[in-house]
Amino acid sequence: MIIEPSLLSANLLNVKHDLNILLNEQIKRVHVDIMDGNFVPNLAFTPEFVKQLDESTNLFLDCHLMVKDPEKWVSFFANSGADLITVHVESTPHIHRVLQQIKELGKKVGIAVNPGTSLQAILWLLPLVDQVLIMTVNPGFGGQKFIFEMTDKIVELTQLKKRFNYDFDIEVDGGINDKTGKSCLDAGANILVAGSYIFSARNITEQINKLRVLN
Repeated sequence: MIIEPSLLSANLLNVKHDLNILLNEQIKRVHVDIMDGNFVPNLAFTPEFVKQLDESTNLFLDCHLMVKDPEKWVSFFANSGADLITVHVESTPHIHRVLQQIKELGKKVGIAVNPGTSLQAILWLLPLVDQVLIMTVNPGFGGQKFIFEMTDKIVELTQLKKRFNYDFDIEVDGGINDKTGKSCLDAGANILVAGSYIFSARNITEQINKLRVLN
């Protein structure tokens, strides 16, 4: 099980402080949300921010592109130091081309699915990806409540993974805490993205440890 803190909820006026805590806690990966105000009604991180993260830490940067027409953006984030780039199946009619583009740039490939999208939309893409991100809230804002029906989708994806002997990671993002995280792990997920749960508390270390014991 991998804990992946989402920097969307970090203290951006003092993000170095929060990053140092994560590094001290042996966190290896962080989740970087990219939003364009179009695909989702919010704005978030830029290629320059990703570049600064890459230059100042050795963290694995999981860049989650919640943008329309991601084919216009993946090269910017790849060149800025993203290690894995995840795009939404709903965000472009050229999803296969975008996944190929990410792979050709030498980055790990992720595909994300919104709560309202069936896994049928990505079945044919599963052999191409390193990670599948199941959104457990509607994307765009932190602090939302977990949609419990998404655990059935995680179970379905886990069964597909076993049936066809795929080796992608199953990541969940949205409303993750010690209770919902346990439900996701039991359903077959192995990466928990947590933002508000980790960073909105007074003690980041304590929150991380509450997730660690779920494994």
